[in-house]
Amino acid sequence: MPVRAAGRTRRVFSPSGSARRGPARTLLSLAAAVVLAVTGSATATATASASGDARTDAAGLREVMFVGNNWDGTADVIKSTGDLAKIGRINVIPDKDQRLTEIYLNPIKLAFFLGIRQGPGEGHDQFVDDMYSTPDGSAVVVSRPSFADVVSIDLATGKVRWRFPVSGFRADHMAVSPDGKRVAVSASTSNTVHVLDIETGRQLGSFSAGDKPHENVYTDGGKYLWNMSIGEVNTALDDPSMDWTKGDRHITVVDANTYKQVKVIDMRDRLDAFGRQDLSDAVRPVAFSPDESKLYFQVSFFNGFLEYDVATDKITRAKTLPKNPATSEDRTTWVNDSRHHGLSMSPDGKKLCVAGTMDDYATVVDRDSFQEGPLVPTSKPYWATVSGDGKSCVVSESGADQVTAIDFATGRKVASVAVGDHPQRVRIGHVAADWTGPQAP
Repeated sequence: MPVRAAGRTRRVFSPSGSARRGPARTLLSLAAAVVLAVTGSATATATASASGDARTDAAGLREVMFVGNNWDGTADVIKSTGDLAKIGRINVIPDKDQRLTEIYLNPIKLAFFLGIRQGPGEGHDQFVDDMYSTPDGSAVVVSRPSFADVVSIDLATGKVRWRFPVSGFRADHMAVSPDGKRVAVSASTSNTVHVLDIETGRQLGSFSAGDKPHENVYTDGGKYLWNMSIGEVNTALDDPSMDWTKGDRHITVVDANTYKQVKVIDMRDRLDAFGRQDLSDAVRPVAFSPDESKLYFQVSFFNGFLEYDVATDKITRAKTLPKNPATSEDRTTWVNDSRHHGLSMSPDGKKLCVAGTMDDYATVVDRDSFQEGPLVPTSKPYWATVSGDGKSCVVSESGADQVTAIDFATGRKVASVAVGDHPQRVRIGHVAADWTGPQAP
């Protein structure tokens, strides 16, 4: 399948259905190896300045977006609205030499480190998966897959404040509680979710999830925590007949204070009842409706998404989105079993934004009619979130090293900004109003 190679050229899907082709890249497989947008701050509601591009709250903190550049170990800080202009950059692996020394002296850790590189990393180390700022805007907390940890990086000095090694050998998606005080992180190889104090890194609790826990979402004002496990996505056993090899995939809902299991939702049963036995039950990125009555979710290998009614515990609708004719139908060539990976919802609940990862487009879908808007060409879009003013969907173009905003009202592209190597997660957060990057001591 044509994907980005070293030259950064990629095919993209045009609204007319034509495609441009770039150099091929082979995805190496490995047998062992969404959401509601919540801020990383519990400060007062931000208000727009007269210029409309700087949002500062009563505590003197500026609302921004953190963009995790997975392959080069940095996080770009950009404006949360308007032209998304870059404000500063953070090195999230200042302790790289120390971590690599530890890894290379431990044969088991080294095996997993190299496995992550050749599997989910597509030949690259994974240095930043997810990130949230602390309530006071003084630090950013980052999950680092290849280093199997979570760290807090001081935004003034760029130094590590605290480090929490996760159980197992890989850290993945996170979620921050609505009050900004707790951060949950998936430890994907140990089937565990750790919940940490965001200021100190102290573990407050943990719980077991399905195979390869992935997305985490707080609901009901922080009362519950949902985890979606995606199973084994790094093998080449991608034919539907081999789906049983992917492991135990389900949603685990726990009490966010006691970490006791409240409910388990196995989408296999719900999909079968809905008549979609053909779809995988590996739940990928998700988005709740504003009242949390409906859950919209993507699954492995599917170019579309589904709607789940929480109260009736049933899947109620499915949306199939266009395929890019240039995308290979060989499922083993799709990144980590994804076809589409990235989903967000406008604050009013009227529009959904979908990142069509392997099909090289993003699109805004009307929630009532399920009609998609223009297919906006984007290069391997890997995540979708919402701008600070709620007017735009923001997607990370991991194949073009940029972030792009798409207007919810028109479905048209409104801005793009260049960022680092392979941007993935994009999160709203806060920094000091005058912050432009860590200062050397």
